[in-house]
Amino acid sequence: MLEGHSLVEDVKIRRGMSVRELVETYEKIHGFTAGSLARAAEILREGLRDSDARFLSFTGNLVATGLRGVLAQLIEAGFFNVVITTCGTVDHDIARSMGGRYYRGDFDLSDVELSERGIHRLGNVLIPRDSYGTVIESYVRELVGRLARERLVWGVREVLQEVGRDLSKDSNSILGSAYRSGARVYVPGITDGAFGTSLFIFSQFEKVRLDPFRDMKELSDIVFSSKKSAALVLGGGISKHHTIWWNQFRGGLDYAVYVTTAVEWDGSLSGARTREAISWGKISSRGKHVTVYGDATVILPILAAYLIDVAGLDR
Repeated sequence: MLEGHSLVEDVKIRRGMSVRELVETYEKIHGFTAGSLARAAEILREGLRDSDARFLSFTGNLVATGLRGVLAQLIEAGFFNVVITTCGTVDHDIARSMGGRYYRGDFDLSDVELSERGIHRLGNVLIPRDSYGTVIESYVRELVGRLARERLVWGVREVLQEVGRDLSKDSNSILGSAYRSGARVYVPGITDGAFGTSLFIFSQFEKVRLDPFRDMKELSDIVFSSKKSAALVLGGGISKHHTIWWNQFRGGLDYAVYVTTAVEWDGSLSGARTREAISWGKISSRGKHVTVYGDATVILPILAAYLIDVAGLDR
């Protein structure tokens, strides 16, 4: 017997199992990703119940997939009240809400042929050019004119709230769901995409100016006033770093779940596991945390279904 360690259990799959039962089965399987996924579900169940600052961080590529609807659902249901993401999220959310059509494709299609046909490829998702750039530019042109008539200086979060108001009739819109639920959306890299570029271009005529310090003031108020904070971080990059960066100023996240396909041996932030964040004070040394290796389009629906299933007990 190994003191303090429970036994690995052999399991059987039963017809009609609920997702909650499936996650409990992963806990018994334990080996490799199964144990991490079960631990993530447990941490999120407790963290989202007990935390007043609940961060959801993800990268824009996910919004080009059907996972967009799941992300919007979790935000609207109140599981998360602070969203930190990339400009790509804004781009895809606007494009799809405004009628842009995204298609199922394949990783092995010829990119030369797709380019000749006016089609962008994002992994195995196909995006016709007329469903993306022109749609976003047309919307932003009208938006900037509206913003200028109200005032000339805006925080990025304030602009995204206005976008959310416009998209609020779309139940699958991330910004629309945030607007309806009151969640705040922060995009620290707003200039790195079609939306931000269009804002810059049209602001040259209307003189609208973005003030990112407004967003920083809001985030500082959130972290310094929070009693407990939790974060689900999907992928890496600037959205991941911004989430954990701000939480260091309150002594670190109390609960953290990373879902990633990146590796840590190259020293990248995207591949850094939760334990590395402890050394920076971005996750509390007393916090509950786990890193789950896998594709978020596979992992998140399982976690979301589990959280929705247990929500009646915990929320």
